[in-house]
Amino acid sequence: MKNVEMTVEGSTLIIKVDLTKDFGPSSSGKTIIIASTEGNASVPGREDAKVGLNVYKKK
Repeated sequence: MKNVEMTVEGSTLIIKVDLTKDFGPSSSGKTIIIASTEGNASVPGREDAKVGLNVYKKK
C-alpha cells in the first residue's frame, strides 16, 4: 500500500491518507497518484473484508 493507513475501531473502518504526498503519474499519465492500496487489501482483523482504494488528482 502507498500512503494508506487502515484501522478498525469497534465496527468502523478508518482510512487515513496524507493528501500532501504524491507518488508520480499513473500508468496512463493522466493523473497523479496520492494513495493506493495497489489492488484489494484485507481490512485489519477482518480477513473476509477487502478494500480497493485509489486517491488521485488531475495532472
